[in-house]
Amino acid sequence: MIKLLQMVCFAYIALSALSSATSFAAEDAKSIYLLGVTTSMAGITPPPGFYASSFTYLYGATATGNAALSRTLGADGQSLPSFISLETNAAVKAKAQVALDVLSALYVAPEKFLGGHVGFGLLLPIGYQSLDLNINALAALNFPNGTTLQRGNRFATSQNTFSIGDPLATAFIGWNAGHFHWKLTGLLNVPIGSYNKTNLVNMGFNHWAGDVTGSFTWLDPAIGLELSLAPGITFNAENPATNYRTGTEFHIEAAVMQHFSKDFAIGIAGYYYRQISGDSGAGALLGAFKGEVSALGPNIAYNFKIGSVPIITSARWLKEFNAKNRMAGDAGFITITVPLGGHQIH
Repeated sequence: MIKLLQMVCFAYIALSALSSATSFAAEDAKSIYLLGVTTSMAGITPPPGFYASSFTYLYGATATGNAALSRTLGADGQSLPSFISLETNAAVKAKAQVALDVLSALYVAPEKFLGGHVGFGLLLPIGYQSLDLNINALAALNFPNGTTLQRGNRFATSQNTFSIGDPLATAFIGWNAGHFHWKLTGLLNVPIGSYNKTNLVNMGFNHWAGDVTGSFTWLDPAIGLELSLAPGITFNAENPATNYRTGTEFHIEAAVMQHFSKDFAIGIAGYYYRQISGDSGAGALLGAFKGEVSALGPNIAYNFKIGSVPIITSARWLKEFNAKNRMAGDAGFITITVPLGGHQIH
């Protein structure tokens, strides 16, 4: 009898732990759209020409949670008598780290289309991800005479990967009038990057996805004040390996910057993210979770030249807060863009 009770306890410990560990919205709690990538100068289209860019992204986050589950098991040959209750509790702590570089090539055409300049590009993420997971679980059987049988267990696992993610194709069209600049950008994720459904972490997503973002910038060169805003929506197809479909995602990024010259600016940037539809598919075992998170932090832009070649750089650090069904962490961004062919910064 004691062995039977122990087996039942551990079965429900595992159930509680699994439920808690996977209760993040969006599959693997991540999106094809990298939050915080579109802040300062969001609506400004670069001059016609070719550009090469390196975008470094550093992210670290922890998440804790408690999953409590109370069950009364009926006498059906597969469980205990109904007067015995089983209660389980699992405390979960997860730690994630990301260090990746997104290499991109961009071309802006000199000809205009619908009154605006059109650009096309390719992006390829390469980098490192890790996840450490610790679960402390306790199960208790409660009998009518007041006797309680308890059994606890601890489970820890970790995994990391250094690999190539899904390439992304992008296209945009941008306009300007006086101090106002605006742009419409499309992004398509091509699911051919590194992926294994049994892994805790993957660089690839293993599903098609697309994003549409509209970005706006008001910049007055006379006083150096910049206001930028970039709302967008991400649409996800189902992952055929897991039958999990991440819900539709809304994101909006913003920046307020003071430009002290054409080469130096400082200000604040941030973003807000929220799923506007829940996760779905046979693989979404825990239901239609919806994620939400906000972030805010300092942003710096600095341009310089190496010989006659202009180098465009920016750096920012964003602190996440008010997270729901997502991790909350710290994100760092460093961007270096080089116009090819001796273009000048305007």
